[in-house]
Formats: sequence, structure tokens, C-alpha cells
Amino acid sequence: MSNPKFERPLSPFMMYRWQYSNTLSILHRVTGCALTAGLLLFVYWLVAVASGPEAYAEAQSVFAHPLTRVLLVGFSFAFFYHLLNGIRHLVWDAGYGFEKPRARATGWLVFLGAIVLTAILWVLVATGGAA
Repeated sequence: MSNPKFERPLSPFMMYRWQYSNTLSILHRVTGCALTAGLLLFVYWLVAVASGPEAYAEAQSVFAHPLTRVLLVGFSFAFFYHLLNGIRHLVWDAGYGFEKPRARATGWLVFLGAIVLTAILWVLVATGGAA
């Protein structure tokens, strides 16, 4: 026996239709968490470097593992996405870019820019940084 007068309201996120801005916002939060996890890998590497040649060789074997490489690519994407989206938010804080077409365009620019920068980084890593 449901009485509409006593029904609990839905959470606001359940009342909206899915939009690109939802995805970008969630992705910003997810990449922030990924950066935290990736920082643990970086700290492990730094400790290995400071601990001597044996520890460094062990760390290098860990980082050579295919799964670790995939995590590093994901970490670098998270870094570039979070960086570019943070710049986008700074522009918003200055009061610019709120118009719907501009917000949509900058959202795509951030996402695609992170993909491009990640690809450039890993091409440089794979080629030994030849420039």
C-alpha cells in the first residue's frame, strides 16, 4: 500500500537523463583516484632507486611486466586527463566557457587531448625519447 504522500524522494542524480557532463565529471573523479594508486607505483620505484642496484633491478622487472605497463599507460592517461580537465575548471573559475556548445567542445578537447598526449608519451618511451 503505497501512498505518494509518504514516498521517499529519489536522489537528484536519478532524476536526470545521462549527459556527457556526467561522464566527464565521473571520469575526473576516477582519474583522481587512479592518480593516487599510480602514485604508489611511483613511490615504489623511488624507494627501489634509493635502496640500491638489487632493489632497482627487482623494480625494473616489476615494471617490465605487461600488466604493470597497462597500469602505467592508464596512469599516464589519468594524469593528462586530470591535468587538462583541471585547466578547464580553472577557466570556468574565471567565469568563461559555461556556454553549452563551448562546454561540450572543451569536454571533448580534454578527453581527446589526454588520449593524444598519452600516445605521444608512450611513443617517446618506446623509441627511447628520440628527438
